Amino acid sequence: MRPPPAVLLRQLFDRAVEVADPMRSLASFLPAKPKGGTLVIGAGKASARMAEAVEAVWGPCEGLVITRYGYARPCRGIEIVEAAHPVPDQSGVDATARMLRLLEDLTEDDFVLALISGGASALLCAPAEGLGLAEKQAVNAALLASGAPISAMNTVRKHLSRVKGGQLAAAAYPARMLALMISDVPGDDPAFIGSGPTVGDATTPADAEAILDRWNIPVPAALSRSGVIAPGDPRLSRTENIIYAAPAQSLAAAAALAEASGCEVRLLGDRLEGEARDVARDQAAMAAAIAAGLKPGAKPVVLLSGGELTVTRKGDGIGGPNAEFCLALAIALDGHPQVHALACDTDGVDGAAEVAGALIDPDTLHKGPDAAEALARNDAHSYFGRIGGQVVTGPTLTNVNDFRAVLILPPG
Repeated sequence: MRPPPAVLLRQLFDRAVEVADPMRSLASFLPAKPKGGTLVIGAGKASARMAEAVEAVWGPCEGLVITRYGYARPCRGIEIVEAAHPVPDQSGVDATARMLRLLEDLTEDDFVLALISGGASALLCAPAEGLGLAEKQAVNAALLASGAPISAMNTVRKHLSRVKGGQLAAAAYPARMLALMISDVPGDDPAFIGSGPTVGDATTPADAEAILDRWNIPVPAALSRSGVIAPGDPRLSRTENIIYAAPAQSLAAAAALAEASGCEVRLLGDRLEGEARDVARDQAAMAAAIAAGLKPGAKPVVLLSGGELTVTRKGDGIGGPNAEFCLALAIALDGHPQVHALACDTDGVDGAAEVAGALIDPDTLHKGPDAAEALARNDAHSYFGRIGGQVVTGPTLTNVNDFRAVLILPPG
């Protein structure tokens, strides 16, 4: 028997998160522990869980990993440091400086395991020469509010850093490095996961300046002193980058569960980008068209999609792309009796709120006051908090980007 819509949608999301848990998925990508000097480093919202998974196989290790406040895990040898995300703080700066010192004086006989996941862009923080933390924070906050796609934001971040864009790998040279990554970016380009600290980059300071100009953000002078490492640089020759968990795997697992629950699944892709409310209107129109074609007794249809939507912040509310997607979807559907939906970030944090996302049903607009006004103020989290529509998971310890499921029931 198929569970109620809200239960089924939450089960699909939970399944997507479950298969990306490093404790389930990382071990098969680990080599045997090297006999020589071995150092484990990392950064990201999943990095502490990744470190925990490494020690479950290798035993206690020397190393340092930086994760988001509240995302630490118990490790027996690897030190876990917590810092701020999505805007960096001094804790991240200090921990990154210590990490770079650990990489000094390594030899070609040493081995470095780097654990990189989404969130590393903020957590691994070493401002470029001449750039203060306050200025870096201001640029980062402006990018987050601009509506710029993640690829554009990460291009700028690389050119304002001494550790991104291949510079972390270069700092470890001539040691051999294996970087294991969880992808949280559309297209799974390792150069954009955590702003690519172990991956060479072909962009230039001029590219970063054009992005800042496009979104009307002041250009820091430090941009001209970028140290990004070009692809093919000899210092990257001993680094191997492997993406071992990605959004497509999580969507496939959710799709299998939906089909086992008696639903027809339509995958819309794992790399959707764009303004959250625009994508919501498109999916609302798609759902309404599908609903109109369903006969009584037909299989429900589930639209599944991943990727990373954006919000151009114009109001003073508390929002995030997943909650904003859900609120805009509910408004566009206008109480459609056959459609339910969920949109959540797989790391458990949608925007800056400690909320994964939201659920909607045909009564969503009737449960709270003036949904359109909340959307205009970018205040979707407050709206769903008032009506009990929030999805709160706490730290999920992984991060394979956004997850959206739109469930279309047959009539009756």
